[in-house]
Amino acid sequence: MNKLLALSLFALSGALLGSCASKSPSGDLVGAEDRPVFNPQEVPYGMVPCPGGTFHMGQTDQDISASMVNMNKQVTIAGFYMDETEITNNEYRQFVEAIKQDSIDVLGEEYVMTELYPDTTVWVRDFTYHMGDPLLEYYYTHPAFDEYPVVGVDWFAAKYFCNWRTKNKNQANEEIGYAAMPNFRLPSEAEWEYAARGGRNLATYPWGGPYLRNSKGCMLGNFKPGRGDYASDGFAYTSEVGSFFPNDFGLYDMAGNVAEWCDDAYMEASVPVVWDLNPTNPDDNEPRKVVRGGSWKDIAYFLETGARNFEYQDSSRSYIGFRCSMIQIGMGTNSSLN
Repeated sequence: MNKLLALSLFALSGALLGSCASKSPSGDLVGAEDRPVFNPQEVPYGMVPCPGGTFHMGQTDQDISASMVNMNKQVTIAGFYMDETEITNNEYRQFVEAIKQDSIDVLGEEYVMTELYPDTTVWVRDFTYHMGDPLLEYYYTHPAFDEYPVVGVDWFAAKYFCNWRTKNKNQANEEIGYAAMPNFRLPSEAEWEYAARGGRNLATYPWGGPYLRNSKGCMLGNFKPGRGDYASDGFAYTSEVGSFFPNDFGLYDMAGNVAEWCDDAYMEASVPVVWDLNPTNPDDNEPRKVVRGGSWKDIAYFLETGARNFEYQDSSRSYIGFRCSMIQIGMGTNSSLN
């Protein structure tokens, strides 16, 4: 009796299914209908593709501090996109103005101004006996600095920016019937180092060679070339993004200008611990977060692609900024879009 009942229910369900519109009258398996439009993933505005591959992560020169925190390890990175330049003051201003307009009633003005708005006092408090007042007053607010990298933003604010950027883009996609884009996010430490090398395995600097000047004697990045010398590269502080040559992936300022937040928590032993495919080290209980790339105030050692550093997640500095990344989806590991 139970078998007859089951057969009857199956026949009834078949009749109901048959009454529904279908693209396959022959009963073939064709997949669900009414899916959002997803063309081959577009290169997000302001980003460049970083084709996936395998490289040796870690130091490429002497470990001058004998820290043993960046030993070599061969890892594979899947394809992703990364911002061509560091996030600029004007790009960050778009975010702040949108939050003030749409979310200030929810977040509160105090939270927005203390946690999300760039802390301009970093230009005074980061250095003693330093005349930082002009930069405190003008660096973020004056249009002369619109295309300079935003600083004074801690790790939490950088993450909030990524979340807002994702929602902002996908809201626009939804309005035109397009599928949602993957999330904008901070790059992992491994992604950042892979991108900085630009496809040059074991390259000391993003431009490939072990030298800091080109054949014409021009500096290849914005950093501190010597004791008391901040200006030989043409800039005493930060430089306008894209002022120096890009690496082979088309990424600017992967060494110098401002150091950059990564998504990973900092751990001295992370290299031997993490996996060798898309390694990452998320740890909400570790307040130290990875910072990479060196800055305008750093000596050349910190500009090396394998040099590791950290800052506390709630600390904002006049020499730390960030850029976003995004995974490539629906494509091969080694894919690249042009």
